[in-house]
Amino acid sequence: MKSALHWFRRDLRITDNTALAAAASDAESVVPVYVTSRWRGGHRWTGAPRQAFLCGSLASLDKNLRSIGSRLVVREGDAVEELVRLAREAGAEVVFTNRDPDPFGRKQEERLAGALKAEGRELRVFKDVAMHERDEVRTGEGTPFRVFTPYSRAWAKLPKPSAGPRLTRLTTPEGLRSEGLPEPGRWGLEPFRGGVEPGEKAARERLRKFLAGPILSYAARRDTMADDGTSRLSQDLRMGLLSPREVYHRARTAAEGAEADGRDSVWKFISELVWREFYFQILWHHPEVLDHEFNPKYRGMEWDTDAQKFAAWCAGRTGFPIVDAAMRQLEATGFMHNRARMITAMFLTKDLHLDWRMGEGFFMQQLIDGEIASNNGGWQWSAGTGADAAPYFRIQNPWTQCSRYDPEGAYVKRWVPELAGVAVRKILAPPADGKPLVPDYPLPMVDHGTERDETLRRFRETAT
Repeated sequence: MKSALHWFRRDLRITDNTALAAAASDAESVVPVYVTSRWRGGHRWTGAPRQAFLCGSLASLDKNLRSIGSRLVVREGDAVEELVRLAREAGAEVVFTNRDPDPFGRKQEERLAGALKAEGRELRVFKDVAMHERDEVRTGEGTPFRVFTPYSRAWAKLPKPSAGPRLTRLTTPEGLRSEGLPEPGRWGLEPFRGGVEPGEKAARERLRKFLAGPILSYAARRDTMADDGTSRLSQDLRMGLLSPREVYHRARTAAEGAEADGRDSVWKFISELVWREFYFQILWHHPEVLDHEFNPKYRGMEWDTDAQKFAAWCAGRTGFPIVDAAMRQLEATGFMHNRARMITAMFLTKDLHLDWRMGEGFFMQQLIDGEIASNNGGWQWSAGTGADAAPYFRIQNPWTQCSRYDPEGAYVKRWVPELAGVAVRKILAPPADGKPLVPDYPLPMVDHGTERDETLRRFRETAT
């Protein structure tokens, strides 16, 4: 074919990009396009941190495309309308794109396919965001899995697609109108200065550093909150700066020749890639989880909506040092340690009894790596309503969690600086004398034991 479009969405890279590679192979010229939306001021699924990272990644993508003879065309508005219009302008016969796993992206693809077909054009959609998607991982009865462990066993048995190379040449026609590269102000958002460096080059460097050594101690260090032993690749997978295929195969290579502990650590890391795809499958087959509990028997659950409690949680002013540290890390950096995400989510839902949807939405607006499927899955798991083999009585004690995963108080003191001079033993337990740790820090807003009993009561009554 003479001309085609490649519609970038969650694949902001030129290395191992399935749809982009297919477009470059099949068409004489390709128009790479990104369509920005017109919402202003606020959005249910994103906020300033992620949009700032997106903008930086788009600028990096444009630079990379220019290095191979192309450029990024930016349009603004309804994606379907803009893509059809651009296809007309460019004389493009086909629009190539990588499949989106969430319901909104799915509907866009359906609309676009119909609109293009009406004009004698075609939409070609490719698997790229996951190694296994939709109906590829099934139970013996042919149904989708609802529990992670059996899903992960079935996932591991399937052959894995290989990673493709970096694109080295792309021809794009001149003269097509393009909006300027977006900045967060386009959506009426304040600038965000925290986070990590955006773009494919920075993502590849993060992957290189992780594979050069830290991955071999991942299992031992991943829960250590002060000395973050996680990969920090989540935002790169979310924006598609790295492909899951490359991350998987390079991780496996890192395990070759390693000691037993190192090999175990690599597979522990790979299991996190599997969790990501498990939650994609849950969302694909059960899109209702965005509004309802995954476990139907808890859809009548009694949740509170106390605005003052929620505001204290958001601001990191609960009086539970580990919770407050995590919430302040999120505000400052757009990132929260994975262990901290579980602690804060369980605190909101099982100590404050607030609706998990409140916390889920807040995280999506604050996280650079906000991923609808994983965020929803994590929140429902923590709330006791999701895809979890363990019953609802999994309730973490914030004080115990602090003692176990921040025993020296380093994480707390970094993010709650008013506690820097407080003895560690006082940070790891409720105040014995009923007085604040320091004058400007609040007392614990609830008693964990009391609220644990209340949570168990609510779940028991809902389930009967």
